[in-house]
Amino acid sequence: MKHVLGIVTLVLSMGSLPGISLAAPNDDRAALPAYLSTALTEDNGFRDRFDAEVWLVDMQQRLPPLVPDAQERLELLTQVHQRADRVGPRLELVLAVIDVESQFDRYAVSRAGAQGLMQVMPFWKNELGRPQDNLTDTATNLRYGCHILRFYLDRED
Repeated sequence: MKHVLGIVTLVLSMGSLPGISLAAPNDDRAALPAYLSTALTEDNGFRDRFDAEVWLVDMQQRLPPLVPDAQERLELLTQVHQRADRVGPRLELVLAVIDVESQFDRYAVSRAGAQGLMQVMPFWKNELGRPQDNLTDTATNLRYGCHILRFYLDRED
């Protein structure tokens, strides 16, 4: 763990790598190793710590224009990874759906009434007998959205 966090700290302290922009404010750079240490000790779907840290560092650097808060961004990425890993849609596909459907706005509501990051239609709550579920809650929206996406991917082969 110390080795992996050391790599992340080194990468962050370098400020840039070829092909990767690390233009995060200093407080984001300081918070990242602490967050990764916590995130990677929890049940988060990551099987390999090194791959998890590389993926999180890479992806969190791509999203600042859409999710400015570093802590929120890393929590979202961890939740996306966890849910996609359990259900099966590719991580990149889930992130692409979120980008296209809501531009990473968890409170987005479409003209048709779809809600949250993955724009889940509220009728699904009643279909599943869970009318109390909040589709603007990130974990709930990802759970619904990833399962719905997996269903349609399987159906359409």
